[in-house]
Amino acid sequence: MLRLDKFERYPLTFGPTPIEFLPRMTEALGGKVEIYAKRDDCNSGLAFGGNKLRKLEYIVPDAIASNADTLVSIGGVQSNHTRMVAATAAKIGMKCVVVQESWVPHEDAVYDRVGNILLTRLMGADSRIVEDGFDIGIRKSWEDAIQSVEDAGGKPYGIPAGASVHKYGGLGYVGFAEEVRAQEAQMGIKFDYIIVCVVTGSTQGGMIVGFAADGRGDKVIGIDASGTPAQTRAQVREIVDNTAELVELGRKVRDDEIVILEDYAYPAYGVPSAETSDAIRFAARTEAMITDPVYEGKSMQGMIDLVKKGYFPDGAKVLYAHLGGAPALNGYSYTYRNG
Repeated sequence: MLRLDKFERYPLTFGPTPIEFLPRMTEALGGKVEIYAKRDDCNSGLAFGGNKLRKLEYIVPDAIASNADTLVSIGGVQSNHTRMVAATAAKIGMKCVVVQESWVPHEDAVYDRVGNILLTRLMGADSRIVEDGFDIGIRKSWEDAIQSVEDAGGKPYGIPAGASVHKYGGLGYVGFAEEVRAQEAQMGIKFDYIIVCVVTGSTQGGMIVGFAADGRGDKVIGIDASGTPAQTRAQVREIVDNTAELVELGRKVRDDEIVILEDYAYPAYGVPSAETSDAIRFAARTEAMITDPVYEGKSMQGMIDLVKKGYFPDGAKVLYAHLGGAPALNGYSYTYRNG
């Protein structure tokens, strides 16, 4: 039994997210593998929700206890994470500063004015665009933003990119695994594989620890969307070790339990390939399930390819973790102008 209950959780979500069977997608992919989705994209009324809120629920109590008055975080221009930090700050009555780095070499005319960044600003966050490129690690621009809040007499609370290398960053997705186990018991089924996008690492890292409790850590298939898989893998390893210790898993997670597939991140982080765009259209046209070009489009692309290649045995039940992120589509309006 994992010790998740010893950590305080500030509710930002509606509660357990629904799992739905995707019959048309299952059929379109040959019918031999059953596809389900867990809808973490529908998890909250806070600014369209998404996976970052699960993580922030375990971070907010620490932020409140620190007597901070300003949440400070970082992401790309179309960051889902900074949108969720801005939403959380508005919900709990704190100020918010977010650094938006130029992580994506994308030239859509409205890229920096629509979607996630528009929502972030609408919620009152001080959104600062800087020119630095993509990196999942700790960033100087973020440290500078924290310092700027201090210099102005504020009390900052720093949340790293994706909330990932925060000490409590992995807890929310340990909770996801516990939730899935309870739902499986209710539904009378068991999932053979879980498909999840991985970039900064704490979503998959938390899941691995959560599912390692019943020996399924290696069934969490991470689809890399970072394009820097060695760095992502190292960060996931670090998050897994820290999180396993926090929840008292009672053993070290083996290297072979950390499965990250590197074939789908091309041509670069945040840039959809033709195959990514095909996957986005496929999900939209079979199930009206909207995925984005940065994260979910690539994990959808990965899942489709794995089914077609026979990666999953016949009869397998595959759970696609939908992490949210659809607002980013607005930044790619020219790419998808004809659907």
